[in-house]
Amino acid sequence: MAVKIRLQRRGRKKAPFYHIVIADARAPRDGAFIEKIGTYNPMTKPATIDLDNDRAFQWLKDGAQPTDTARAILRFKGVMYRKHLQRGVDKGALTQEQADAKYNEWSEEKNARVQARFDATAAEKEEFRKMVAGKTPAKKAAPVEETVAAPTAEATEEAAPAEPESETSALDAAVEQAAVEADPKAEEEKEA
Repeated sequence: MAVKIRLQRRGRKKAPFYHIVIADARAPRDGAFIEKIGTYNPMTKPATIDLDNDRAFQWLKDGAQPTDTARAILRFKGVMYRKHLQRGVDKGALTQEQADAKYNEWSEEKNARVQARFDATAAEKEEFRKMVAGKTPAKKAAPVEETVAAPTAEATEEAAPAEPESETSALDAAVEQAAVEADPKAEEEKEA
């Protein structure tokens, strides 16, 4: 019997929600399964994954084959890395304590990165809510001086153009200056 770790779709139309299950490869996608080991919600930002790592690791050791998406989820949650380290322990390249220490260190770093993503998303949502409520003005475009690269000293001595009257003319002048620096032949063609 071939056993797979795969996703079982739940949720309504255009709002998918998945259960991560252990199932016989011959069973239908949403049919009978052996064990449910987690859930996956791709509709949140970042995606929400709730997985029993120990059960997933045990099923992998017992020979269950993950589908491509399930493998990506297992890799993200560290189950595949844990299996990799366990193979090193089984071959004698590592001790169990070394493998556990490496896994815990990796897990802490990964959790910190994921938490930073959740925090950034929460900050974006809060900023959007404030903007919609009218409490803070929308972000303004960066000033022209910051967006245009500063010309070199030689370029300013050679072609010090007159002060432009408005921001658009300043932008046009900066674009022309950049074009001249990038392609001197273009200036010669303009003059001719």
